[in-house]
Amino acid sequence: MKISLIICTYMRPEPLSRLLDSVMLQTRLPEEILIIDGSTNDETETRFSESGNNIIRYYKVPPEHRGLTKQRNYGIERVSESIDIVAFLDDDTILSQEYFENLNRAFLDLPDAAGIGGVATNENRWVVKKKDVYDKNSFYEFEGYVVKESSRNVLRNKLNLASNELPSIMPAFSHGRTFSYPITGKNYPIDLIVGMSMSFRKKVVDQIKFSKYFEGYGLYEDADFSLRALSFGQNYLATSVQLEHHHDAAGRPNKYRYGKMVVRNGWYVWRVKHPNPSFKNKVKWYQITILLTAIRFLNTFTTSERKEAFTEAMGRTVGILSLIFNKPN
Repeated sequence: MKISLIICTYMRPEPLSRLLDSVMLQTRLPEEILIIDGSTNDETETRFSESGNNIIRYYKVPPEHRGLTKQRNYGIERVSESIDIVAFLDDDTILSQEYFENLNRAFLDLPDAAGIGGVATNENRWVVKKKDVYDKNSFYEFEGYVVKESSRNVLRNKLNLASNELPSIMPAFSHGRTFSYPITGKNYPIDLIVGMSMSFRKKVVDQIKFSKYFEGYGLYEDADFSLRALSFGQNYLATSVQLEHHHDAAGRPNKYRYGKMVVRNGWYVWRVKHPNPSFKNKVKWYQITILLTAIRFLNTFTTSERKEAFTEAMGRTVGILSLIFNKPN
């Protein structure tokens, strides 16, 4: 299958260089690589506009096309007609050597797949189960593996606010499990594909685009797109499609804006999957959202990053209050 790789970048020439180095070491190269650059300086353009590699095409987008959502759509419009699969990677990832070979195999093995996501091996916390009984509030078990719950999930478990679905499946009250799956080599059906590593059949990106609602940083635009892609088939997580994700702070919004987006954009994608939730599930969504906001306020006193915790909590609070008068449309 012919694969087009789209990499949207903003002011990150060093991480992008590391990613492209790992792409060039692949056992199976994509047919084309589109670099969609929204940077406000020329550092990335200087490095990649004349790379000398005939599969790399560099685009410096005009100001009106800056932002992850707009840049992804800009890239989609420039994908070659002969392509079968359109792959997206964050610019702060590094690929395993068989990434595209295994991605190609996964799409061939899964004819009903609309989209396929990969696994960040350096963020995967699953371990083989070593004893018969684990504290159900502190650990989550699946197929002979366990993963330690975060402190916020431990509290949710104790308050009966935990997800009743498998990881990456959105429950009716939206707040699901986000810790992926154990690396077993299997493919798991999911709703939500994480934007760091997502690929879709070209027929999907030809018919739907990334939503204009998500501007700038575009938090959860990947969730919105993958939920809408479900109308074309099933999404999967392919645990053989592996990479490392090295979060780079450059280009990220301040914590206040981030906190506000967590709430408002989270509400938006919840209603994409569940446009008419029951009263019980509405109450549960707000309970969990308020609980997570309270935890961030508490982090002001329990972590070293006090300012960041407080400003994010304030953003979440404003986001919750804004839903009373101005819900996302």
